[in-house]
Amino acid sequence: MNHNDLINLLLCIGIMLLTGRLFGEFFRKLKMPLVVGELVAGILLGPSLLGKFFPMLDDIVFTTKGNVGLVLNGITNISVVMLLFVAGMEVNLSVISQQGKTAFKTSLVGLIIPFVFGFYAGKYFYYLMGETSGSNNLAFSLFIGTAMAISALPVIARTLMDLDLFKTKIGMIIITAAMFDDLIGWIMFSVILGMINHTGNPYGFLYTLGYTLLFAILMLSAGRIVINKSLPWAKKNLSWPGGVLAVSLGLAFLGAAFTEKIGIHAIFGAFIVGIAFGDSVHLNEKTRDIIQQFVNNIFAPLFFVSIGFKVNFIENFDWQIVSVILILAIVSKLIGAILGGLWGGLSMKESFAVGFGMNARGAMAILLGTLALQAHIISPQLFVGMVVMAVVTSIIAGPMLQYLVTGEMKVVNLREIIKPIEKESSE
Repeated sequence: MNHNDLINLLLCIGIMLLTGRLFGEFFRKLKMPLVVGELVAGILLGPSLLGKFFPMLDDIVFTTKGNVGLVLNGITNISVVMLLFVAGMEVNLSVISQQGKTAFKTSLVGLIIPFVFGFYAGKYFYYLMGETSGSNNLAFSLFIGTAMAISALPVIARTLMDLDLFKTKIGMIIITAAMFDDLIGWIMFSVILGMINHTGNPYGFLYTLGYTLLFAILMLSAGRIVINKSLPWAKKNLSWPGGVLAVSLGLAFLGAAFTEKIGIHAIFGAFIVGIAFGDSVHLNEKTRDIIQQFVNNIFAPLFFVSIGFKVNFIENFDWQIVSVILILAIVSKLIGAILGGLWGGLSMKESFAVGFGMNARGAMAILLGTLALQAHIISPQLFVGMVVMAVVTSIIAGPMLQYLVTGEMKVVNLREIIKPIEKESSE
């Protein structure tokens, strides 16, 4: 990077952080998660609004091209990895095992139904999405199915944290089901890309799945034991809190690199390492809070604000495509998650809450769309529809969750449904 590139990058990061925080606080006063304001800030700063009226700023400060764009993209990728590591630290394995059957049923139905809806919509109603490739385009149909089925683990985790619902029964079910959905969804999409590129074995997902399961099992068994025994040494011999912070994030990046290498997105490696690290009895609340504050207030906003830089909504906006994708995404995911929740033994209101919680697509849909656009599976107009769907579903997830959990239920019922993990453990 040259002198001007460095100046542009620093300006961009500074404005992203300040704008994201201001908009986040504004939307929090409206009883909405911080992430909603950060997403809106990104749209404001991106090519859709600021870039349209002040193109010089878009080309110089908020560019996604050249050295500045490469570095900014790297920073945002690191940010989402760190965010998922923090989310993993909040997961209580005993609660996961208690909610395992319910989360599995919710995830299974919440994955199959949206995938079937999306696949057949892509096969028979592709023209409503602006495509002219015909019903024989198997890759397109598979992509639409996958995009409808997948959730956004980073957005869901951040939304639950902002609403103080992460360490609750509903929160654990949502986050566990979303993790299952995203894991399967990324495996499915890797097969699609293999079909398009004609490189390697399309059935290599078995290799990927095997290594993923082996990594998860080792990290949550032997890895968890090693981390638990190593933390006292780190706290005694390394400076606090910098030493523990460096060790924790170092392990997160190593786990992320491994899962990225075997074909699953890096966030899964960071998430699993976060679970193993956060489960240690030697990780006190003060250290945990320092790590969370560092990530949630610096790196997470950079990631969510950057989403608005990826597309010009005005030039490629098509009401028909946006409406079809949005309705298909919301309806299919809600039906799947609600039926899965009911099958898993949840009440109707709990099932609706889980459905809206898992409905957030966020950056995962945008990342899927970006890869599909690069592989020439979808058009720029459909990509815009995917981005709008990701933003809208992420925005409505928080308010609907909050409304379903606190808006209609009485306090006595709320205590039965949203019961802190500590109380459940003590019982």
